Amino acid sequence: MTSTVILQAAAGGFGQYGQLIMLGAIAVVFYFFMIRPQIKKAKDHKKLIEGLKKGDKIITTAGIHGRIADLNDTTFLIEVEGGVKIRFDKSAVSLDATKAVEPKAKA
Repeated sequence: MTSTVILQAAAGGFGQYGQLIMLGAIAVVFYFFMIRPQIKKAKDHKKLIEGLKKGDKIITTAGIHGRIADLNDTTFLIEVEGGVKIRFDKSAVSLDATKAVEPKAKA
C-alpha cells in the first residue's frame, strides 16, 4: 500500500488540493518578484519628483541634463547649456543628478 502512494506522488498525483497549493505558491512568488518591486519603484519615483526644487540638477528620460529653473504643479522648466530653457512634464525626470554627484558623508 505504501508503494502505491509513492508511485502516485512520483507520477504527479498531487490531487486537487496539491494543485491549488502549487497555484497559490506561484502567485506568491509572482507577487514578490514582479509586482512588489514595481510598486516600490513607482513610490520611489513619486517621492523623487515631489522632492525636486529649484536649482536641482536633473536628467530626463530623454537623456537631457539640466538644472531646474522653475517648477509648476505638473511641469518644470530646465535650463540646459547656453542658457536655453526647455519645459518638461514632471514625469519625465529620470534621475536627480544633484544627489548622485554629491559625495556621501561618512557616519
